[in-house]
Amino acid sequence: MRSVHREVAVLLLLMFGAAVGGCGSASHDGGTTTTSTLEGLVMQPPKPAPALALRNYTGQPVDLSTFRGKAVLVTFVYTHCRDVCPLIVSNLAAAQQELGAKARRLQIIAVTVDPKNDTPLAVKHFLAERNATGRMDYLIGSYKQLLPIWKAWGIAVTVNKYEDAEDHTAVVFGITPSDKIVVAYPSSFTPADIVHDVPLLARG
Repeated sequence: MRSVHREVAVLLLLMFGAAVGGCGSASHDGGTTTTSTLEGLVMQPPKPAPALALRNYTGQPVDLSTFRGKAVLVTFVYTHCRDVCPLIVSNLAAAQQELGAKARRLQIIAVTVDPKNDTPLAVKHFLAERNATGRMDYLIGSYKQLLPIWKAWGIAVTVNKYEDAEDHTAVVFGITPSDKIVVAYPSSFTPADIVHDVPLLARG
């Protein structure tokens, strides 16, 4: 199985019906400022983050709304992925570690796109292998629970006849403390991009 990175700009257009600015652009929305130096693709204008409430792989409830006051990164992955997902999770974990004390201002959330195979044990091993244990919440659930979340966030998921995930939209959303999506990162982002952007996101 493999994850396919689809064009982030197209994703945001489909998801929000909004224009997407390149790096070096700035916008204002309801008093929230999107800095002109973010490394990802900047939203024009910022958009409210869709609702996101599930349990993580340890069984604890996680609700995006409880992280107001922090910068939040949200991505969609699965444990059996052989290429993009391990890279995304490894790079997010590396960035979180490199942030040091500044990591207190960041919350990372990963959401499964493979409810059949992303069991608590599979997620535990997946995170441990990438030095990501304790560095992010990995949310799981049933297909019925996840489908409306994928749709709300604009995540396309392809499964095979065995109901195993094969392809999905690979993107990381950057959200301000006021719950606005201001930037999106393609799967080719680097830990340095996140380390650079988190203090800027945390100001929003």
